[in-house]
Amino acid sequence: MTTTRRASAKIAAVLCLGLSAAPALAQEPAPNGGAEATIDRPALEVRPGALLDRTLAIRGRTHDGEAGRPVRIELQLLDGSWRQIATSTVAEDNTFVARWKTDTLGRITLRAVIDRPADSATAASDPLVAQTTIFKSAVASWYGPGFFGRKTACGTRLTRKTIGVAHKTLPCGTKVDLYHGGRTITVPVIDRGPFVPGRDWDLTQATAEALGVRSTVRIGALAPEPTAFKKKSKRR
Repeated sequence: MTTTRRASAKIAAVLCLGLSAAPALAQEPAPNGGAEATIDRPALEVRPGALLDRTLAIRGRTHDGEAGRPVRIELQLLDGSWRQIATSTVAEDNTFVARWKTDTLGRITLRAVIDRPADSATAASDPLVAQTTIFKSAVASWYGPGFFGRKTACGTRLTRKTIGVAHKTLPCGTKVDLYHGGRTITVPVIDRGPFVPGRDWDLTQATAEALGVRSTVRIGALAPEPTAFKKKSKRR
């Protein structure tokens, strides 16, 4: 019995040592396009994605004592310059909210510029910056069961784990960014379709699962514009 007790004690000691040495679980980053706003850290916060022509809320936190100051929200253009897209005012709790009807597709950079007096202690503070992606609204369905094991129009053998999308005209292999319910994924065009009127994309089952799509829904999509090639006229 003494031997049994000693063995049990050793096992318990090993378990305790293992638990104490186990690394802490890493925290997932905040689900937004900028730094997570905290009580003591100014920041700009925006969703990771939004649809074109929809209203996007842009939230931020400033330094203490800036209540009542005007805020300009600006969008960075391709040439590096900035365009004002919205305004707001810092509230008593040092936060602000601005709303912008999105009008630019693609990955964009936003900044919040606080109107501060030149002699202010924070006058030279860097603007608050965040990034997000604006997607084109589209209707998507999904497919898979009944087609597994077959080859797609692009030559890919379809399985339950195949990541991809079907489109009527985009070349096979074209990379497409998709957005739904706060999730984003980049997939290749691997098939032709959908052939139901009113639908723009057909997701494979694996793609639909990655985005949380369970039926025909409206999603966000970003893809290169198809290039139209003109036939050369024959010389006479």
